[in-house]
Amino acid sequence: MTEIRTPRLVLRRWLDDDLAPLSEIQADPVVMRGIGDGRPRSPEQTAEDIEAWEEGWDEEGFGMFAVELLGSGELAGAVGLSVADAPTEVAGQVAVGWRLGRVFWGQGYASEAAHAALEFALQDRGLDRVVAVFRTGDSASANVVDKLGMEAEGVTQHPVHGYDLAVYGIDLTQYQE
Repeated sequence: MTEIRTPRLVLRRWLDDDLAPLSEIQADPVVMRGIGDGRPRSPEQTAEDIEAWEEGWDEEGFGMFAVELLGSGELAGAVGLSVADAPTEVAGQVAVGWRLGRVFWGQGYASEAAHAALEFALQDRGLDRVVAVFRTGDSASANVVDKLGMEAEGVTQHPVHGYDLAVYGIDLTQYQE
């Protein structure tokens, strides 16, 4: 089983016990405002998300990790990798993404977990490049990609919902610098 430990976190595969806390996180409209259509997700939709993330692990050898606080074992959210299907500028590329419960914001957890996921992608899985895509104006996500050393590559529109998306990227040579 794939597991990564950082100074404060454990990134691991999903367990049945993760459904309830992740459902609570994804039911928060503030957490979900920049993801997909921006609407909160039901427990059934959250179960589908976890199932899809686990299928990604089985098919790709990487996916979204459950992020657990090392000290308490509390689920903080999801951080990891997925193959982007949109926007067209990054379709087919591996993207790093994150969503944490609001109580975990502002403590550096997203950056810490995303850094571990990026390192996993580039060093363990041998990927040459990783992108990040997030809604423009999301200063917290901009801060995370800055800490990851990712570079802005442009702005595009969400293909379904029409809002602006910032596109960032990093390749293995940039990461190792």
